Amino acid sequence: MTVHLQLPLGFQRDWLWRGWTVRYTHLRALSLASEPGQNLPLLFLHGFGSALTQWRENLLPLNQAHPVYALDLVGFGASEKAATAYRVELWADQVYDFWRTFIGRPIVLVGHSLGALVALTAAVSHPEIVQGLVLITLPAARQELLPGWLQPIVGTVESWFTTPLLTQPLFRLIRRPSVIRAVLRKVYVNQERVTEALIESFLTPGQDQGAVRAFGHLARARTDNDFCRATKELLQDLTVPTLLLWGEKDQVIPLAWGRQLPPLNAHLKLVEIPNAGHCPYDEAAAEVNAAILAWVAALPDATG
Repeated sequence: MTVHLQLPLGFQRDWLWRGWTVRYTHLRALSLASEPGQNLPLLFLHGFGSALTQWRENLLPLNQAHPVYALDLVGFGASEKAATAYRVELWADQVYDFWRTFIGRPIVLVGHSLGALVALTAAVSHPEIVQGLVLITLPAARQELLPGWLQPIVGTVESWFTTPLLTQPLFRLIRRPSVIRAVLRKVYVNQERVTEALIESFLTPGQDQGAVRAFGHLARARTDNDFCRATKELLQDLTVPTLLLWGEKDQVIPLAWGRQLPPLNAHLKLVEIPNAGHCPYDEAAAEVNAAILAWVAALPDATG
């Protein structure tokens, strides 16, 4: 097993899952637990196009009281750029197998955007692994955004734009630093957070072997109604306490959508983060970290 030491992201390691190389990191809790909830492991799942590096402002602060793990989903980050049919269920299976292999006791899953959808799916499919969820913006499924009659039409049009003839030049375009910088400046409210290091973290995975091919598979998967179950349907099946964090100025997944979700499940608590956009874990890291710590500390003891 290869170990890559890159603090503050901990000891990064490679794990072989279904024949694919997967990158993850682990940091042990720095303080001894004085209360049951303080030793609860946290597992972090990144958003679309990102990697475990997105948690650079969160892992060390939260690791003061909790063992923390972060995972690169297959197809992203330093994990293998697999040529496969990508589905949220595939990544949920990855999370479950990772939990079985390395953790084996109830955890809190923390996910952002696509990672939040994966965390939610894993919690519904495998409720025994989670004591709680922290979802930092939760996207709607594709089928929730389009009327049923329109879905086949849009699907046909989208299929024209997901052929290799178009996805390959599109990939070469979007992996340019200037394009990544422009996109991030639209996503972030606090422009000072759009650093060269942040831009590089999005560029590096695109240089991996198979990255162009994987991008094509991901593009096709996102246009398929089978990519994931409906978000509202998943929430109705959720049985564990869930903290929903949302940037008030999110332009990618507007807060108006987030405010529709708490009435669907009594386990869901929405906290709005002021002066933050789509990435409040970075733009308002201190506030997000404090909210997670306080909420986890108040969770019922799974052993009690």
